[in-house]
Amino acid sequence: MFGKIIGIENNSVRLINLSKKAELSLINIHVVFIKENSKIVGTISNISEDYIDINIIGELNNNVFISGDIKKPSLDSSCRIILKNELEAILGNQNYNDKNVLLLGNSEIYNNIKVTVDKNSFFSSHFAILGNTGSGKSCAMARLIQNVFYNSANAAPVNAHFVIFDSYGDYNSAFEGINNIPSLNYKQVKFDLDSNLDDTIKIPAYFLDVDDLAILLDVSTPELIPTITNTLRTAYIFTSDDDYVKNYQNSIIASSILDILSSGKTSTQIRDQIIAVLTKFNTKDLSLDSIISQPGYDRTLRQCLLIDNQGKLNSINLVVDFLTQFVQDDLENIEIKEGFIYTLQDLYQALEFSLINEGILSNGDSFDKLNILKVRLKSIINSDLKNMFESDKVITKVDFVNDLFKNGRGESTQIVNINFGNLDDRTTKKLTKILSKIFFTYVTELDNRGSFPIHIIVEEAHRYVQNDSDVNVLGYNIFERIIKEGRKYGIILGLITQRPNELSKTVLSQCANYIVFKMKYPDDLNIVLSLSTNINDDLKEKLKMLHPGMALCFGNSFVTPLITQFELPNPMPTSVNIKVTDLWY
Repeated sequence: MFGKIIGIENNSVRLINLSKKAELSLINIHVVFIKENSKIVGTISNISEDYIDINIIGELNNNVFISGDIKKPSLDSSCRIILKNELEAILGNQNYNDKNVLLLGNSEIYNNIKVTVDKNSFFSSHFAILGNTGSGKSCAMARLIQNVFYNSANAAPVNAHFVIFDSYGDYNSAFEGINNIPSLNYKQVKFDLDSNLDDTIKIPAYFLDVDDLAILLDVSTPELIPTITNTLRTAYIFTSDDDYVKNYQNSIIASSILDILSSGKTSTQIRDQIIAVLTKFNTKDLSLDSIISQPGYDRTLRQCLLIDNQGKLNSINLVVDFLTQFVQDDLENIEIKEGFIYTLQDLYQALEFSLINEGILSNGDSFDKLNILKVRLKSIINSDLKNMFESDKVITKVDFVNDLFKNGRGESTQIVNINFGNLDDRTTKKLTKILSKIFFTYVTELDNRGSFPIHIIVEEAHRYVQNDSDVNVLGYNIFERIIKEGRKYGIILGLITQRPNELSKTVLSQCANYIVFKMKYPDDLNIVLSLSTNINDDLKEKLKMLHPGMALCFGNSFVTPLITQFELPNPMPTSVNIKVTDLWY
């Protein structure tokens, strides 16, 4: 069939067709050009009665495939169809029961030939699964994980830790069967807003640091970060029983009241503001009932705030002298002790005091900006969302992660499906960031780096992993930090999305492997094409025409872009399309 080479242009080689037949079934088949020890690999792109056109894709060197079209065959090279053992260098090891081999699916071209990759290469790097709605993304992800755990006859991955951020609760049906495999466990948890069932997950309020609170309260400007920092510090001061900390309580309360006294407001406003502060924030030493002694008689602080018939606070000097004794400018900067326990209500009260302590009451514009934080926090406290941040027991973040990867019997759990199906997108987006930060902090603080690998699978990633203002507000975006730094700590992102155009450009570009199903929207398609220089015009056109379940796979784990037919997961996730006629009739 393969005659003499009659032309070489760029990466295309033209040969004479000796058979004089247009055997179209051979289109895309791999061939090898041989001369002495050189093996140049190409794929058949076109067959006519007279000619065969072949695109060069790389070379075989000691049965290792090297991608690229730098080397060309010589005019006197012979050509033949690739051998099976040579094909494994391109499509992957066919012994997919090997613990090091990850089965992806079936070859689009060759019957009974699988497409596999090195498991370590694929799951040690971030990856993305892209494609239009209904193209097979969720089924592919379910199948990949099933292949990891169900093909475990020789070695069960007992130390794997997969966390799935499941937008709709679709994956539960696909993984429940893993509980039937010895030494392997799966569980689903959810943020139930009104119960304390065993499968309910909660993030205790005291887990929330400054960055978490900024995300929770939709902070969009870095100007508010110092207020949140001061709020946490104030919450610590007002909830602590430490005698040393009580000096801070008295000092900041006294300082705040002195600021009110010197604010230039009317006597009535000053009195009302002082009463408001001391009603909510007081100590055994400093309150409205504190005694202010004067030669001949004693009065309470409340009595010293009475206004005379001239509209003046006649005892203001007594109040100032009394308060001044509590102000201690030489107090060292207090540090919040680790393990500090607080509730959302504690934060709310601290935020209220922080606004007063910063002199907000004398600045209407600033008060309006900062008061919105209080309003947002109050709306959470007054809603069912409050239950997600209330915990019956005191635990550390380390215990939180360790407990998450255990089932009700205390056994190690390899897959945890976090079902966000009962939450709105805005809340889910915040929780995915807060949880991801907890996981990231956990792995970065391990004594033995990388000893507890965590794979975070984000379904509907375009809703949560976006080009947000986090970098401007916090100085970083947690998903971008994980994508840049996570590999060395063993925390890996897997993104599943139908809209790569809405995904964080930084996160998407830093993925090492891509599985791309049918895509037809120009903006999304252009982004996919920009991810690799190995996608030619032919593959571009194929991306628009792929059947459901068929994907273009490329990246560091693939020696060349490959089109793969993924098998359906068994059992299936519930994300598949409904059968309308079954419901109608």
